[in-house]
Amino acid sequence: MNVNNSQFLSIEQLQDQYLNRQPKVGANAKAPSGMSFEEVLQKQQAKEAQAAGQVRFSKHAAGRLSDRNIELTNEQMERLGDGAKKAGEKGIRESLVLVDELAFIVNTKNNMVITAMDQTETDENIFTNIDGAVII
Repeated sequence: MNVNNSQFLSIEQLQDQYLNRQPKVGANAKAPSGMSFEEVLQKQQAKEAQAAGQVRFSKHAAGRLSDRNIELTNEQMERLGDGAKKAGEKGIRESLVLVDELAFIVNTKNNMVITAMDQTETDENIFTNIDGAVII
């Protein structure tokens, strides 16, 4: 690039300034991988939670907990995580994890609770689409 000591820019400098501009990063900008910032953040948080052995809750499961006024203690969360980990170690993909009077369906691959309920709310105590159960 030619450097011009006068107050006027050279042709190359003008081209760099106006033609070779990079688009500004906005709220909906995509990363080079094509994912939005929110998607990248959620993916990273999921990796960190999985590395820490914590289970995550799907939007559906979080809604079920809220609708049914179910609040988990730290001890119950630890037991739920332990149950999901044990199920994954045994090769179970979709596990029923029973913690006290609470029932959780957990996808062990993603370490995510798919749905949650109080055992007293189940009509016939029938759980479908699972391939194993862990009672903690």
